[in-house]
Amino acid sequence: MSGKEIFIKAVKNHQTTRPAWTPFVGVHGGKLIGASAEEYLKSSKLIATGLKKAKELYKPDGLPVVFDLQVEAEVLGCQLKWADEVPPSVQSHPLESCMLSDLPKFDTSKGRFPLIAEAMADVKKVFADDTALFGLITGPFTLALHLLGNNIFLDMLMDPLKVKELLEYCAEAGRQTAAFYLENGADVIAIVDPMTSQISPEHFQEFVSPPADAVFDSIAAAGGLSSMFVCGDAEKNLEVMFKTHCDYVSIDENIPLDKVREFALKENKAFGGNLKLTSILLFGSAADSKLHAIETIDTGGSKGFILAPGCDLPYGCPEENLQGAAEMVLDEYQREIARNTLRADKAQNWDHIVLDDYGANKFITVEVGTLDSTSCAPCQYMFEAVTLASKEFGDRVKVIEHKISTRDGLGYMIKLGISSIPTICIDGETAFSSVIPDQETLKSTFREKLAEKD
Repeated sequence: MSGKEIFIKAVKNHQTTRPAWTPFVGVHGGKLIGASAEEYLKSSKLIATGLKKAKELYKPDGLPVVFDLQVEAEVLGCQLKWADEVPPSVQSHPLESCMLSDLPKFDTSKGRFPLIAEAMADVKKVFADDTALFGLITGPFTLALHLLGNNIFLDMLMDPLKVKELLEYCAEAGRQTAAFYLENGADVIAIVDPMTSQISPEHFQEFVSPPADAVFDSIAAAGGLSSMFVCGDAEKNLEVMFKTHCDYVSIDENIPLDKVREFALKENKAFGGNLKLTSILLFGSAADSKLHAIETIDTGGSKGFILAPGCDLPYGCPEENLQGAAEMVLDEYQREIARNTLRADKAQNWDHIVLDDYGANKFITVEVGTLDSTSCAPCQYMFEAVTLASKEFGDRVKVIEHKISTRDGLGYMIKLGISSIPTICIDGETAFSSVIPDQETLKSTFREKLAEKD
């Protein structure tokens, strides 16, 4: 049975001879061929070359074409900021200054869609029938936030009809993007909607489920398979995610895989995840990666399970770490050898990470734990919210970002006890975890903390 056949069977929630294996190679594909993230995502030739190299190194059953949640936003007028090692980030929100009817017409012949189609045509010749292609589309809620900005959270309370109209618009863009990927040979379409980790189950059902289901239904009508893919601590939304009309749900390391498996069994759907991106795949060793892969495989099983990183692979992941994970899922004999011969590297020492003496300061320290605010949408919008709210207080509010994508950032998050991304800590204590507060809530919290110091 080919890798693609295993992948498709797993997505359909069938028993397979082993779990399916899908490394989410996004800008990491650029690293594999010596190209920056910007160069890579702007070139059909480089995307195709990176995917071919990933296929050669990691022997995947499925691969995403690109992992960039700004493609649709760019077509609709959002200005992007490009970087060398992460996907672009949205820097402007058109609906802050115009009406929905003023947005450019969404069209998959515009922006970077044509070069994505060229890349797909190229790799399909090589992938043939042994590697499935994932088409990743920006989820309606995340696209809406790109267009409107952080005001969407207040509007959900004050003007819900306005938000629902926007989400219907974003769902139409999603249907068109899904059709684009299917027409160009994608096997599975994933709605990637990380911003939904920041809302309640009630708001998910009210605002996200209807437009997401509209996209999933259009995919099913065209004969395609679909996934709901949410990065971040979306544990509170697991039940409502599994009740959407997708074929399988993909999650990251913030959610225990055994709990995800319980919901998958209950709803008779496939599930995917949740290899640790930074502490294991980026900063760990090949031995760490192998043992972590074994642990994840043992939890996930071989019915309707797709082994994958929790989200888009960091640019600089060592190839040997991913190859180690691949070997464990692809070779049961090597997996059994590893069980008995490998030991993960000792836990890293974080003695050099020293937290501030918060009580001695006349200012408050607001530390935001992120994956990386330049590449993770929830992280970006949480950090922007904190930065904006802090301006009123001048030097009495010190804002620091700790990126888990750096070793020291990971150390600070461990010292602060941060378990979910993104999280806001004030003077060393968790204040908001995996939820983006509105401006007045943030400012009120800052005032209270400052009053305690005064």
